Amino acid sequence: MNLAPWQQRIYQQAADALDQARLPHALLFAGPARLGKRQVAEKLARRALCLERGMGEEACGQCRSCQLFDSRRQWTRSNDKGELSEMPETRPDGELVHPFGYSAHPDVQFIGQSWNEKVSPPKMRGEIVIEQIRQMSEKLALTSQYGVHQVALLDPADAINHAAANALLKTLEEPQPGRFIWLISAHPARLPATIRSRTQKLEFRLPAQAEALQWLIAQGHSQSDAENALAIARGHPGLADQWLGNGVLALRTEVAEALQNLRRDVSAISTLAQQWVADENAAQRLSFAADIALQAASKADAERIKKLAHWFDEANQCRNLLRTPIRADLAVLALLQNWHALWRS
Repeated sequence: MNLAPWQQRIYQQAADALDQARLPHALLFAGPARLGKRQVAEKLARRALCLERGMGEEACGQCRSCQLFDSRRQWTRSNDKGELSEMPETRPDGELVHPFGYSAHPDVQFIGQSWNEKVSPPKMRGEIVIEQIRQMSEKLALTSQYGVHQVALLDPADAINHAAANALLKTLEEPQPGRFIWLISAHPARLPATIRSRTQKLEFRLPAQAEALQWLIAQGHSQSDAENALAIARGHPGLADQWLGNGVLALRTEVAEALQNLRRDVSAISTLAQQWVADENAAQRLSFAADIALQAASKADAERIKKLAHWFDEANQCRNLLRTPIRADLAVLALLQNWHALWRS
């Protein structure tokens, strides 16, 4: 598993602590989404569980532990048919979901938003529940099957509900040698302060512009495309790489043109609102729309800056509403009407 430079720095810090037997039992991998927190956590877990590696070496990749670790799967389930699949899913706000994972390795647990099998068809829960934490704690209390370590990864940790958080806190307060609990979160502030205070934070930050650009070029993107994507992603190399790979930048152009036309003409505003929520890109469109409002504010007068700032907040609130049962097209319609009114005044 090759890591990006900013990932490697954090990984090496934790790996050195592991080799010197001073790695805390609870870590919080925190930072913006898509910066590789989970990749670092998994590589560190693989290293901690390897049976054959020497001091200062990486996991061998050949021992029984490495083979079992590499054979794991993250099963998801289609909401409409209930069929198993290995494709990752995303929440309505566009963030990647890591469902409760199956692991063939007896000493590692992958814990995330699980499927509620009590409803038909099965649906993904929006949170990590207390039963998952209890099962995790019970397993951590047992002797390691391979006699090395046990590792539990919670991702996204901020999805934990109140009851589950209380159960996790009790486990964190009673650390056992050789047991590691690693929390992964793009929104660590959503975790209870009592849990954050009992973990050591490994903080992922956006890398320097030059480093991010060099990494994007190494992924096979041209320098001009990489520079453009990095500027739109506000220096976030993970987002820039994703957008370059799946054509999302064309979606931003579409949103920008629609908003520009909407300044003058509202004849197709209802159709536009329906189009914006008709597929899985609704959250991304609203995110781009908010970003375009910020860009417009940099060239506006003082009065319009205030209005654009208010509309920016509205766009983000509208994106959050996509998680709720409201009529998304009506919420977007109101937002677009306010955009037109903003430019008429």
